Order: sequence, then structure tokens, then C-alpha cells
Amino acid sequence: MSWTDTCPYADSVTVNVLTEIVIDRPVSVVAAYASDPDSATQWYVNIVDVRWKTPKPAVEGSLIEFTARFLGRRLVYTYEVAEVIPAARFVMRTADGPFPMETTYTFEAAGAENTRMTLRNQGEPSGFGRIIGPLMEKAMRRANTNDLQKLKSILEAR
Repeated sequence: MSWTDTCPYADSVTVNVLTEIVIDRPVSVVAAYASDPDSATQWYVNIVDVRWKTPKPAVEGSLIEFTARFLGRRLVYTYEVAEVIPAARFVMRTADGPFPMETTYTFEAAGAENTRMTLRNQGEPSGFGRIIGPLMEKAMRRANTNDLQKLKSILEAR
């Protein structure tokens, strides 16, 4: 089943950023760390704060508020965890924020002890975001690439 089959924003997607990286660590290690919202401020350059609105851990239905700095703006948004498949897939969707967005992490083995992680952001910017959509997509791709590089360096140093 594809994202467009399950995402409520699929008919109007204007941002679709897919990045991936291979990390020299087992899938279980990469997935556990990357799927833990509490680690987000360590590897996402733009995320400056994470607050749980529901009890930990992240399960389907959990609500997590993120504060980010992006394109010179402060963004506060709440994600709802939409899907958790341990060591395979983690999906969050905007429950409250500046525009509808879905973030999907997927994890798969890329050799005996390596993991291919993909990070996809898809959504429909509104207001300011709609005006600068192409610029936003380019900035998101650059930020996501940098974030995955930082994640790789953190996990491979362990």
C-alpha cells in the first residue's frame, strides 16, 4: 500500500521530499534511536524542543509537540504517530500545525550490519509555505540530508 493510498493529504501534495542513507549499524539500533522522538533534538538540526502531549513511548495515537526553526521562522506543530512497525516503519502526521505534513521513516537491512534508512516528508503547505513551496522543498531536502548525515555520525560513533 502506498502513501497516497493512506494519507489524507495525498490529492493535494505539493511537497514530497525523499532522502536516504546507509548507516553502519544494525536495523534494530537505527530504528530504535531514530523512531524515539526524544532523540530528535540530537540529530535534527532544526528541531529545538520536543514535548510529549501523551504518555511515552511512541505508539499509534501518541501526540508529540515539536518546536523547530526553519527558513528563519519558528514553527510549533504537533504530530500524531500514525503507524509503528518496529524496526521497519515509523509514520507521524500533523495533528496541529502550520500545514498538513506526513513524515515517514523506513528501515531495511543493507548488508549484515548496515541499515538503509529513508526519510520522507510529504504534505500540502498553506499560507506562507504555499507561496515558497519550491524553495521549501529544496530547503527540506538539504536539511533532511544533513540530518541523516548527523544521525549516521552519532550512531556509527557508538
